[in-house]
Amino acid sequence: MIRRTWIARLFTAAVAIVASAGTVDAGLLPVSVTVQPEAGNFRWTYSVVLPSDMKLQAGSYFTIYDFAGYVAGSGSVSATAPDDTFSQYWTVSTTALGPTPDRLNPQDDPNISNLTFTYNGPTLPIGDPQRMTLGNFVATSAYSTTADSFFTATNPRLSNGEIDSNITSTLVPKGGDVPPPTGTPEPTTLVLAGLGLPLIGLRRVLRRRA
Repeated sequence: MIRRTWIARLFTAAVAIVASAGTVDAGLLPVSVTVQPEAGNFRWTYSVVLPSDMKLQAGSYFTIYDFAGYVAGSGSVSATAPDDTFSQYWTVSTTALGPTPDRLNPQDDPNISNLTFTYNGPTLPIGDPQRMTLGNFVATSAYSTTADSFFTATNPRLSNGEIDSNITSTLVPKGGDVPPPTGTPEPTTLVLAGLGLPLIGLRRVLRRRA
């Protein structure tokens, strides 16, 4: 099974955002993106973290912009923190534009859907404040080719309750995947065919000698 994961690139982008903000922490961040084939489409999984000195409360959300080829109803959340029951507090919606936190200005194509995951549960973290992986945020697309896009989020700071809004880069599906021509053999088939040709030639030589 084909599985592609991008981690280092997104982590570097996240670090750049934090550095430019001049603070140790930033808001919600996508730290990895995984793409896997699924029933003729492709399942995109975003791992999102809540840094220390940040909290999540009802109404906090993040938006992934220009998610091409979105399969309606495919959005979901799994492996949530602090336990799996917290998946019930997340909802997924699609819009042509936004929603975008105040004073942020990502590029946003009105012809391609945005995905927004909104939290409506108890305030997190519960207990000691520390970096927390919120979960795996999943959506299915008709496409597997990647393109650069934006991720925005808004949530309050743990120390003073002020609202933190942040923007960083992420990867999204890009429309226009070209399927292989009909009848084109799979690579494995080509390898087997290549191995078969010498064997056919050897058999002919043996027949002539006989």
